[in-house]
Amino acid sequence: MPVIVIANPKGGVGKSTFSTNLAGYFAAQGHKVMLGDADTQQSSRTWLSLRPENLRPISAWEITDGHIVKPPKGTTHIVIDTPAGLKGSKLDALLKLADKVIVPLQPSIFDILATEEFLKKLRSHEARVDVGVIGMRVNARTRAADQLAHYVVQLGLPVLGYLRDTQNYIQLAAHGATLWDVAPSKAEKDIAQWDEVLKWIEG
Repeated sequence: MPVIVIANPKGGVGKSTFSTNLAGYFAAQGHKVMLGDADTQQSSRTWLSLRPENLRPISAWEITDGHIVKPPKGTTHIVIDTPAGLKGSKLDALLKLADKVIVPLQPSIFDILATEEFLKKLRSHEARVDVGVIGMRVNARTRAADQLAHYVVQLGLPVLGYLRDTQNYIQLAAHGATLWDVAPSKAEKDIAQWDEVLKWIEG
């Protein structure tokens, strides 16, 4: 079963936005998806509590006494959202579970510099997991996108794509929904931006 970890030690880069929508994509494909939340704030789990029953189901982690027990029975795909400040043994444990790691990254120089050491660690980690970067809240046809790509490529990592800054993510999240839970015409431009990253994940 594929395990996709969404990680960046910097907060506010869009990890939960990406995680919830990726889980929504897998659910839309008919998979039995678990959205795990390694953050003590449990933002993704809170989002799941908002999800209407008429939408395709996404399961949460089964947790006992604060410890992860197991994915729900029948789970075929796992997406793990992670907290800011992720490092040390907790990071190592997640990397051993992961098939792929996606690092959401905004194109500001502050975000880039704050994430540099983390990306270098992922490249050198003994788990040798596949790592890709997704540009968040950025237009692919801007200098900011070029700057982000130049930096990431220098580290030997792929830029999987760019997700634009749009109210769709904010408005859908408020209702426990994702791009794949609404009529395609309402999210067509945003869904198109996921094509390359989904190919990489499923490849």
